[in-house]
Amino acid sequence: MASLVQRVRERGLIADAPSFVASGLQYEVMMGSVAFGVSTDESDVDIYGFCIPPRDHVFPHLRGEVADFDAPAPRFQQYQRHHIRDAQALSGQGRDCDFTIFSIVKFFRQCLDCNPNLIDCLYAPRRCVLFTTGIGELVRERRKIFLHRGAWHRFKGYAYSQMHKLRIKQPEGKRKEMVERYGFDVKFGYHIVRLLDEVEQILVKEDIDLERNREQLKSIRRGEWTLERLERYFEEKERQLEGVYSRSRLPAEPDHRAVKTLLLQCLEEHYGSLDASIARPDEVRSALREIRGIVERVADQL
Repeated sequence: MASLVQRVRERGLIADAPSFVASGLQYEVMMGSVAFGVSTDESDVDIYGFCIPPRDHVFPHLRGEVADFDAPAPRFQQYQRHHIRDAQALSGQGRDCDFTIFSIVKFFRQCLDCNPNLIDCLYAPRRCVLFTTGIGELVRERRKIFLHRGAWHRFKGYAYSQMHKLRIKQPEGKRKEMVERYGFDVKFGYHIVRLLDEVEQILVKEDIDLERNREQLKSIRRGEWTLERLERYFEEKERQLEGVYSRSRLPAEPDHRAVKTLLLQCLEEHYGSLDASIARPDEVRSALREIRGIVERVADQL
């Protein structure tokens, strides 16, 4: 089955997307309120995913580029378009979609840094996965490789950002109506609570269930929380999670080598052999050690 990206591109809705965004797509998932279990029929849909661009976008030396001499040629990192109207969605009722498709390299880099938006992609409920390949499944199966205690700082930072926007951002359109009705932007409010719940799961369970907290999030969206209650919750939860962070058994930093090995495995699965694209010093050193061991064993027998 074709991906949503491919279908809307064929219909000319994202005609500016490079062809490999569709042909090289490996993973496509619905995010936002749909993935968190709090959506309504009026909710927009956020489509995230990653693709593998042509080989010379990942290994620019293959196009003859000399580092620090040639001007770097453009390299694909991500494609993003907002408010694309998919008239065929919801049985013809139509729905707006936002598309963000990353290069697999940037996707891995952001997951390595525990970017909440991209870590969430790999933990989206199976019903939200619109398209996946063997490579997409491999990354999803190995998703725990990206988790480390540094997630606390990233998720907390995102929660602070949501709180800051809640306090200072001038709402427009539907969100202005929301503020007038509930006294504050409840969408920002539920994201604050969601982020804190997710990072608690990471630190304690070393896993994420995006829908675990959906009833609490729904109650915030319905306006059942006051701004005072939300701020008090944030302060108390932050203090609690500082202790959880210090007790967590997760590694303090990501296993960069393991993540890079997974990335190269995905690239090799897509491109074929990478021998002409990248040196593998670890493998060379391993081979030399093996040869040295053989020589020493033979010398002992002489």
